[in-house]
Amino acid sequence: MALEHISKVAKKVGISEEYLEYYGNLKAKIDLSLYDKVKNNPDGKLVLVTAITPTKAGEGKTTTSIALLDGLYKINQKALLCLREPSLGPVFGLKGGATGGGKVTIEPSEDINLHFTGDMHALTSSINLISAVLDNHIYFGNELNIDPESITWKRALDMNDRELRTIEIGFGEKNGIRRTDHFQITVASELMAILCLASDPEDFKERVANIIVGYTYDKKPVYVRDLHIVNAVYKLMKNALKPNIVQTQENNPCFVHGGPFANIAHGCSSIIATKLALKLSPIVITEAGFASDLGAEKFFDIKSRVANLKPDCAVLVATIRALKLHGGEAFENLENENIEALKIGFENLEQHYFNLKKFGVPVVVAINHFKSDTEKEIKTLTELCKKDLFDVCFLDGFLNGGAGSTELAHKVCEVLDTKKSNYKPLYDVNLSIKEKIEIISKEIYRADGVVYEDLALKQIEELTKNGKGNLPVCMAKTPQSFSDDPKLLNCPKNFKITVREVNLSNGAGFVVVLCGNILTMPGLPRVPQAVKM
Repeated sequence: MALEHISKVAKKVGISEEYLEYYGNLKAKIDLSLYDKVKNNPDGKLVLVTAITPTKAGEGKTTTSIALLDGLYKINQKALLCLREPSLGPVFGLKGGATGGGKVTIEPSEDINLHFTGDMHALTSSINLISAVLDNHIYFGNELNIDPESITWKRALDMNDRELRTIEIGFGEKNGIRRTDHFQITVASELMAILCLASDPEDFKERVANIIVGYTYDKKPVYVRDLHIVNAVYKLMKNALKPNIVQTQENNPCFVHGGPFANIAHGCSSIIATKLALKLSPIVITEAGFASDLGAEKFFDIKSRVANLKPDCAVLVATIRALKLHGGEAFENLENENIEALKIGFENLEQHYFNLKKFGVPVVVAINHFKSDTEKEIKTLTELCKKDLFDVCFLDGFLNGGAGSTELAHKVCEVLDTKKSNYKPLYDVNLSIKEKIEIISKEIYRADGVVYEDLALKQIEELTKNGKGNLPVCMAKTPQSFSDDPKLLNCPKNFKITVREVNLSNGAGFVVVLCGNILTMPGLPRVPQAVKM
């Protein structure tokens, strides 16, 4: 692997050195003034990469995104990729890094997975600055009349640390305000969502100002602006607002910026990076976390709506191994041919495909190829896709890099040239919160209905009364099933979605709906990735 100086990579999409802020030879931030220079350029076409319901067999969504970029350059098609920044939680936890695999990675992968350019550290510091100033305000007389029991703002750490989910604070000071507090992982915080949904620095500051941190004793909201620290947060975050540029093994350009989880946040890279990329390149590829029921739904219903994006195509990633697992094959037997399990598991791919079509975009099915795939399995899956009139192709990027990705590149170009996108969100934001939750639950998850716990009903009533009922909803649920039960693989039937809590992210501009047993601070597995390094 011969990596190039990042300035040479940036020139492929017309970024000159004057707009680059170097972090060594292989990483750089892009000065936001570049957008003013290119803002009158026509927008390129936007391709979303998503996937079937993830299993421990792996689907390779990020790998496919990188492979598609390299494949496009192999057929002499200029393109740009926009990915999210990895979180240290999964890097050291269950999943490991998030920079692709085999011959299709973004580099320097270890740097990107760990400290990178400091964006995650800036976010974590900013989140905890708000908490520190909030508690300090209460300690010194509480001029704002904040009820400590009503504080909604949580501290953060970019690490899986289950012992910090619920803590007691205020014991270290003689006159400390003792209360229950909570940590969440940095990528689940509202501030991460704001980083990724802000259109520019001024919009970022306005959104930060509108964050609700808690309520007064007489139930009035308290905002970050009331604490007079909007400028302090911005100073910590001003460099984090600039997109990062890196390269693939084949020296092709990739923006990596922002990293909200898709199961507990909105799961998309930043609007700033995406809109800049669309002005620099005729084709822009981006991905949304986990499967299409989470990341893609939020990409279409939240990010695209907020940024006024017009997505042109979706790529749905699957593997024969994962489809067999959905079809009932045991994980340890996935190397064995099993046509019947493949046919049953194909239902999962179908549901994701037809869900994506509800957003009005053309869909390409990309089968990420494994050496254990048999000729009969490949033939069966191809026939199943063609019977449904799916655009389908196989991908060998992991083993063969861009050369193994040209079939997918040609197919995506063909679809972009011949099929018109009629993108539309799934729901009207002016519907009630319950109506929006039920549309997603029935149309995307295929649930029979929704069960609301008492706390959720009370929160929905309060939000509606306070004029917050017309915001998009960000569903937080397990990524391992269409349902809210991670054990239910494939396409569950006869189930209901249970809504536990409904919380307002006022600065981000959406309502977070917690379903089932989802947690905003994950824990480490029995044997974390950290011990394998």
